[in-house]
Amino acid sequence: MKIALLTDGIYPYVIGGMQKHSYYLAKYLAAAGHHVDLYHTNQSRYDISKLEFFTEQEKLLIRSFVVKFPQMGRSPGHYIRESYEYSCRVFKLFRENSNGVDFIYAKGFTGWELLNQKMKGFDCPPVGVNLHGFEMFQPPASFIAGLQNRFLLKPTALFQMKNADYLFSYGGKISDVIRSAGMPGEKIIEVPTGIEASWLNDHPESSGPKRKFIFIGRYERRKGIKELQQAIEKISENTGADFEFHFAGPVPANKQVKNKHVTYHGQVDDPAKMKKLLLDSEVLVCPSFSEGMPNVIMEGLASGCAVIATDVGAVNLMVNTGNGWLISPKNQDELVKALEEALRISPAALDEKRTRAVQFVREKFLWDRIAALIVNEILTRLDKRDGTL
Repeated sequence: MKIALLTDGIYPYVIGGMQKHSYYLAKYLAAAGHHVDLYHTNQSRYDISKLEFFTEQEKLLIRSFVVKFPQMGRSPGHYIRESYEYSCRVFKLFRENSNGVDFIYAKGFTGWELLNQKMKGFDCPPVGVNLHGFEMFQPPASFIAGLQNRFLLKPTALFQMKNADYLFSYGGKISDVIRSAGMPGEKIIEVPTGIEASWLNDHPESSGPKRKFIFIGRYERRKGIKELQQAIEKISENTGADFEFHFAGPVPANKQVKNKHVTYHGQVDDPAKMKKLLLDSEVLVCPSFSEGMPNVIMEGLASGCAVIATDVGAVNLMVNTGNGWLISPKNQDELVKALEEALRISPAALDEKRTRAVQFVREKFLWDRIAALIVNEILTRLDKRDGTL
C-alpha cells in the first residue's frame, strides 16, 4: 500500500507533538513495508534531504517532498493564512506526484486545499484527516482563545471535517467531540498514539524521600502552567514536604516563580537530555485545559513516571488510578490535592504506580502495534469502498 502523509513537519526537523506523531507514523509504516510519500517542511539545523533519523531500509520506502512553510508576520489570523498557503503548496506537489497513492493521511490543516479541490472535482484517493486534539472544540483557556476558536479555527476545521472521507481520533473524549460537531460515527477511525520500545524503562530507580516532579511543555495558557505554579507555591507554604519540581520548556523569566523547590531548564532540544530528565523524575504533571493524546504523557509513563493529568482529550486512555491521578481540568483544588497525595504516598506505593505505568505502555501503546492498527483500519475501509487492494 502507498500512503501520502501530509504534515507540517516531522520531529526533530520541526518540534511538536503532532510532528512526533508524524515522524513515527512515517517510520513505522515504512518499517512494516508500506510506501510513504512524505510531504513535510524543515525548521531545524538538520539537512532534511538526508532523512538521517530513518534507517536505510525505511528510506527506501519513503519519498520525501519538502515544502517551504510560509511566514506572514504576527498579525491576527496569521496562522490560518499560513496554514492555507502551506496546504496550497502541498497540494501543488501532491497533484504532480500522486500516481499510485492508495490513501491520503492529512495532519492538521495540511489537506485544506486538497479537500477544496476535491469538492471541485479533483480525483484523488480517500482522505483521512487528523486534527489531533480537535482542541478548537474543547473549552478554551481564555476569552481571546475562545474568539479565535469560534471565528478562525472552528470554521476551518469544520470544512475539513465535513469534506474528509475519514477522521482520525485517538479515542476517549476526542471521539465525543467529533460526534458533537455533527460528524457521523462511520467517518471516525479510532487509533491511539504510540511510542517506541526504546523508551521503556523496565527498572525505574526506586523512589526516595524527596519527591521529584516534572512538567514538560511550552508556556501556553491552555497548558495550565499558571495554575501549576500557584499550586506549587501553595503546597510549599502549607506542607513541610521535601520535593523538587523541574520545568522543561521555554518559560519566560517574568513568568517564573522564585521558589527553592523549583528549577527551570528552558527549552530542551537534545532528546537524550529530555529522556534523562524523565528518567530522573518520579511524577510527571500535565494540568492542561485541553489536549489530544499528549506524547509527553506517553513518554513519562514509559520512562517510569506516575502521572498527574487532567481528564481532557484522550488522556483518560493513558492515566488511571493504577499509574497516577486523573483530575478535572481548571480545578485548582484537585490539582493541589493530587500533588499533596503524590507527596504523602509511600515510596513503595509510588513505585508500584510507576511500574504499572511502564507495563501499561508496553501492553497498549508500542508503535509497531499502533502502526498495524492504522494499516488495518485503512485497509478495511479501502476494501469496503473498492474491493481488496
